[in-house]
Amino acid sequence: MRVGLILTEALGGLRRNISMVISVVLVTFVSLTFVGAAILMQGQISTMRAYWTERAQVSVSMCSTVSTGESCLDGAATPEQVEQVRAELEGDPLASLIGDLRFENKAEAYANITELLGEEQASVLTEEQMSETFYVTLKDPGQSQVIVEAFAGINGVEEVRDQLQYLDPLFSALTVATYIAVGIAVLMLIAAILLIATTIRLSAYARRKEIGIMRLVGASNRFIQTPFILEGVFAAFIGSVLASAAVVAGVHFGVNGYLKGRVPFITTWVTMQDAALVVPVLIGIGVILAALSAGFAIRRWLRT
Repeated sequence: MRVGLILTEALGGLRRNISMVISVVLVTFVSLTFVGAAILMQGQISTMRAYWTERAQVSVSMCSTVSTGESCLDGAATPEQVEQVRAELEGDPLASLIGDLRFENKAEAYANITELLGEEQASVLTEEQMSETFYVTLKDPGQSQVIVEAFAGINGVEEVRDQLQYLDPLFSALTVATYIAVGIAVLMLIAAILLIATTIRLSAYARRKEIGIMRLVGASNRFIQTPFILEGVFAAFIGSVLASAAVVAGVHFGVNGYLKGRVPFITTWVTMQDAALVVPVLIGIGVILAALSAGFAIRRWLRT
């Protein structure tokens, strides 16, 4: 009976403050949607970083007939220079760091650029202008600088490129975007907390006569506080559910339905399972913050 009475009081409070409740629902919805998006973005960044780090290579490009670097003043790399680089890569000092080594000759390089650009655009180049390249996949990508330092600037080597150097700015930009989303989410959550507290205090003020009567008949503070706390929790719960639905819909339609087909170079995306794991987090954050905010607000009001 007491549970039924508490629920009746809470639902009655929601009806009496419907406009404020809608405001709480919307603010909670927006803030938790940003929280969910930030969590999934960070998960996407971590997944992409792990995927590309495992596959990132260091390329050692030999001089070609059109190379202009200081190490290529003598023209295209000679067969002896190519074999010298191969011997160093396969030698004991570096072999222990290398997981896979692939050599691309001029014919293969020309075939690849023809496939990439098309025969018409690739026709301005010749096979002799292509660079012979060693592609090194390291066991530990963090050791890439060892390969760079070993071959940078030696005669016959035009350039040593570490692919991770090109990916790091992308990951940094995505991380900054995540931080921005988190910052917006925090501001919106603060707004939701303040709005919940204000709603509860206004609701308590509107029912001050009822609260006075309940005190006179011996009702405990907990019994008086619980309906008000439930009002905030119910409103935040609805906002949390809407935010969870928005996150799941974003992954289903935005990632699976749109991005996967238009960004083919990214093969690892967040999944519906990842979105499902975010749902209880969002609901938990919404309910806990609402309960704490409402409880603090009504407790302070009852002391005044």
